[in-house]
Amino acid sequence: MLSKRSLVGVPLKFHTLALLFFLFLGGQVFAADPAVSDSEEAISAGKSVFNANCKTCHKLDQKAVGPALRGITDRRSIEWAKSFIKNSQAVIASGDEYANNLYAEYNNLMMPSHEFLSDADLDNLLAYIEYGDKVDPAAEAAAAAAAGGEAGAGGGGIPTQYLTIIIVVLVIVLFLILVVLGLIISILTKYVNKQDLDETDKEFVSQKFEFGKVFKSDAFIIIVTALVVALVAKTAIDGLYTVGVQQGYAPTQPIAYSHALHAGTLEIECQYCHTGVEIGKSANIPSANICMNCHMHVQNVQGQDGISPEIQKIYDAIDNNQPIEWVRIHNLPDLAYFNHSQHVKVGGIECQTCHGPIEEMEVVYQYSSLTMGWCIDCHRQTEINAQGNEYYDKLVQLHSDSKDALKVKDIGGLECAKCHY
Repeated sequence: MLSKRSLVGVPLKFHTLALLFFLFLGGQVFAADPAVSDSEEAISAGKSVFNANCKTCHKLDQKAVGPALRGITDRRSIEWAKSFIKNSQAVIASGDEYANNLYAEYNNLMMPSHEFLSDADLDNLLAYIEYGDKVDPAAEAAAAAAAGGEAGAGGGGIPTQYLTIIIVVLVIVLFLILVVLGLIISILTKYVNKQDLDETDKEFVSQKFEFGKVFKSDAFIIIVTALVVALVAKTAIDGLYTVGVQQGYAPTQPIAYSHALHAGTLEIECQYCHTGVEIGKSANIPSANICMNCHMHVQNVQGQDGISPEIQKIYDAIDNNQPIEWVRIHNLPDLAYFNHSQHVKVGGIECQTCHGPIEEMEVVYQYSSLTMGWCIDCHRQTEINAQGNEYYDKLVQLHSDSKDALKVKDIGGLECAKCHY
């Protein structure tokens, strides 16, 4: 006789649910218009166009400031997509229902015109939108399932709260051991005192430990004095080493600009605002004109109504022809020379190496100490990326006999004149 079984009785592990979830997502695949090119050249060229013009507000597979873009040629025609990209307001003004619904959905947020893009640029952009940077759903689902399996199998680690409990228990056990030892000593002392001992032994057994004599002894005074002097000296030396070091410095800025929102959530490249980082000594503080590239259209956070008070400060600076008086955070002494382009463009150093997780900072602060020792340590440890750079060919050849990788210290990175001249 067959018995009815409920789905509630079927055990589902986390990684099984994750696998089903990702497979479900993977099943919702948009069919791009066949006329859109899927060649690597077109996709690569389109990615450059996207990064330069669209990345600030859009992502391919999820909503950001604007809608997700992948599948646009499945939802609308290629000609419609090109027209909307070049001048979205003209398409909206024409009464197009889809465009007006999209405009209303994103709180009437105006998209800037891109009349300067050629037809070839638009073709390449659509190629990247439809075929670029795709994630294989099966691979992602398998990775999620594997992660879930490892989480289930690797659950034998000791949680932090258990470690705390273990330490407390050990302390209690040690205290009990001391109590037991004290009782043993007391019992043994009483037993020995009942024995027939000579005067010397009796004096030894009955002697008492006097803390007062210890505190008054010359040895104790010398040891305490030495410790106090050493502590004061160390504090003074540490204080001298921190003169001019502003690690952790986070001044209040005239505008509450969030790097977590712009560089983190919206993934705006650092180089978009700090234009000099790859071409000059200074990274440059962006002018209000750069802010207006976006905030001519974006007037509030995440599509909220009205004009944000912080964004209004940008408009006021433009109207009054006054620069925004940003407070400098990272400031090296005049005796030290540092060139951003040398490190970022030539050395390929990421911004986070010196500035920390800038994409997570609501308020920017000085992450690194930026001391001479900190720089020297970096030069000692950083390997030179000489691949594809003919400048280093001769140096690599001269270094070929060494078993160690070519590092900054090997090409003069520890020479005084490199930074002080």
